[in-house]
Amino acid sequence: MAFNAFDAAAMLRAIELARLGEGHVEPNPMVGAVIASGGTGAEIIAAGWHGRFGKAHAEIAALASAGAAAHGATLYVTLEPCCHHGQTPPCTSAIIAAGIRRVIVATSDPFPAVNGGGIAALQAAGITVEVGLHAEEARRITAPFCKLIREKKPWVIAKWAMSLDGCMATDEPESRWISSLESRALVHQLRGRMDAIIVGIGTALADNPLLTARPAGPRQPLRIVLDSHARLPLTSQLVQSARATPVLVAVGPDAPAEQLSALKHAGCEIWLGHSHQPSQCLQSLLVELGLRRQTNVLVEGGPTLLRSLFDNESIDEVWAFIAPKILGRSAGLGAGLGAGLGAGLGAGLGAGVGPGVDMDVGQRHAPLFDAPLLDIEHVSHPGDDIFIRGLVRTSEPKW
Repeated sequence: MAFNAFDAAAMLRAIELARLGEGHVEPNPMVGAVIASGGTGAEIIAAGWHGRFGKAHAEIAALASAGAAAHGATLYVTLEPCCHHGQTPPCTSAIIAAGIRRVIVATSDPFPAVNGGGIAALQAAGITVEVGLHAEEARRITAPFCKLIREKKPWVIAKWAMSLDGCMATDEPESRWISSLESRALVHQLRGRMDAIIVGIGTALADNPLLTARPAGPRQPLRIVLDSHARLPLTSQLVQSARATPVLVAVGPDAPAEQLSALKHAGCEIWLGHSHQPSQCLQSLLVELGLRRQTNVLVEGGPTLLRSLFDNESIDEVWAFIAPKILGRSAGLGAGLGAGLGAGLGAGLGAGVGPGVDMDVGQRHAPLFDAPLLDIEHVSHPGDDIFIRGLVRTSEPKW
């Protein structure tokens, strides 16, 4: 099938619109739609996007904007239109009723109740359907949704800040502010669209974090502490604010009953892992979050937790902030993000940082070819920092 320059531009506009739903529509996917008059030299006459979970889908919003002008027009949509009754009626019925002549779909929908059925329903009604225009870009914005559908687990974003020599912290309390004010503002924006934020007990004890988005974003994330032996103090900011903003303490089978009772009484939810191996409990927790239909989860450390997730290939996306500071190895509490992550990060950054950032403290060094690499999507300079965002490269496609 041949797409022209206008088709390409219209679909890119639909993808741009889809992103406006980020943080508002999950566990639904972000979707954008554009309606254009038919023929060569077409012009866009209406547009829409899925703005909030349970509300009108992108196609419905665009059709409402177009009105009678939708008859005989072309619809560009980033994801296959639904053909089932969910929170809203099927979009295929509305598209057919509006008299749309041609539908261009970026990518199919893996949701079992759709999965090709939407395309088939439109074709059965005599509508021309073409699939695959800017599919890669469209799949990227639906990647968290697709992982939740296919793997029953959330999309996991690892975030950390470190010095140029690979230290995540020193023994001084203020070292948790290793990154710039501008970098921390980006992290708060990220927090505000997450379903959950996870830290290890080491970070909870060392930093006494609040783990809220300031200012608040479209979502209120569940704050999770991985705490095998329930050591989280009742005086911590997390526990003290648990009745206002949910806190889940993930514990192991050996956690003291009296401490669990005290945490529950303070308003915390307790999740009990049944394995004595923390890494196994962590994987079970991700399954639990998937069952809760949590789509995006942010992991903020510390290094032991990040290392475990990287070793189990559970990280999908990385947000790394590198401050132009040299702390020195003697100052580091342990960057140690894993056997070879430092080499992988450095290799992924290429000329931007150097041949490899050594973040391994007392750990084995994996061969370079085993180190995880990033497919970098974005590099910028918030304040004096370097910010790198990218996808962890895997042997199998992410979508």
